[in-house]
Amino acid sequence: MQGSPLSSTILFHLGPVAISRPVLTTWAIMAVLVAVSWLVTRRLQLRPGRGQAVLELAVTGISGQIEEVIRRDGRPLLPLLGTLFIFLATANLSGVLPGTEAPTGRLETPAALALVVFCAVHYFGIRAHGLGGYLASFAEPKLIMLPLNILSEITRTFSLMVRLFGNVMSGEFVIALVVTLAGLFVPIPLMALEIMLGLVQAYIFTVLATVFIGAAAGSAEAG
Repeated sequence: MQGSPLSSTILFHLGPVAISRPVLTTWAIMAVLVAVSWLVTRRLQLRPGRGQAVLELAVTGISGQIEEVIRRDGRPLLPLLGTLFIFLATANLSGVLPGTEAPTGRLETPAALALVVFCAVHYFGIRAHGLGGYLASFAEPKLIMLPLNILSEITRTFSLMVRLFGNVMSGEFVIALVVTLAGLFVPIPLMALEIMLGLVQAYIFTVLATVFIGAAAGSAEAG
């Protein structure tokens, strides 16, 4: 069975930096996604082939989902949120492979992704409002709300991290427990369920990130 999800196996060190198994798995996922993206996009044509048609369908679908959430042009957010969803889906499903643990089942990966969303919220908020206008929005509707609005920014980022970590970790833990108690073939239906939940968690995380970013940038446009 797995060790504590709050600790990670250290594989080697790069100078003073310890490289854990989730970090190495994350690097491998990123390398695979970069390679696949390069192969799929290196010969784009006006008359798409089958692979390009699937790619365009995926891009259009993600862009449409973003626009449904923020109710305006989603293209500025597409590179960030599209990459986030594809990475999350791949990372969540990587735990199905024998001998591989999903990096999102360890605390540091969800924490890093939540931090990316946290920074993106403020980046797009400042870009839409300007620095002064964005900082002033934390005092709305009354100045007394300033501490609560700041606390809200921190707690929702924390909840984003915990939601992803808890759901992925618990799925892997249940499958590992059933394998230990019942043997190899019994958990196959649970693995199918884990695949579905992994995709759902990637979708939920991305939608919440879209909501947070859209809210930070949207009030400027509304005002």
